[in-house]
Amino acid sequence: MRSEWIIPLIFQFAGLLVIVAEVMLPSGGILTIIALGLLGYSIYLVFTGISFDAGVMIVIADLILLPIIAIIGFKMLARSPLSLQSSLQRSAGVVSYDEKLSELVGKEGVAVTNLRPSGTVKIDNVRVDVVSRGDYIEKGEAVRVLKVEGSRVVVGKKTA
Repeated sequence: MRSEWIIPLIFQFAGLLVIVAEVMLPSGGILTIIALGLLGYSIYLVFTGISFDAGVMIVIADLILLPIIAIIGFKMLARSPLSLQSSLQRSAGVVSYDEKLSELVGKEGVAVTNLRPSGTVKIDNVRVDVVSRGDYIEKGEAVRVLKVEGSRVVVGKKTA
């Protein structure tokens, strides 16, 4: 290998490593700018110091290698300690809503705010955010909990 290739290849290798680092480390794009500068300067050195054909070869090699390096970086990120290694599952005790809400089905309360269709009702002296089935329910009207879907409590007007 001739000596004029050493510096451009070092810049190419450094640019590819910085792209992997960009995937792993949040830098706000600073590492991308550094990688583009390294790769661009390397291409400039090849075009001006070696030959036009060698420069075209480096550009083609970069067009092939950059997506491959980015994919490898994302694969490494999935296995690195920088990513979330555990999932949030019910079996681990993680829930996204209050399971006690399901106990409200069939209970009655009073609308604290107008429900058009969402608002607040008071059930057993506890304020609960609810939605109606699309009906407008005025403040002070009696309501009954019809169903609970996750954290969504559905109420309807209490019928006599």
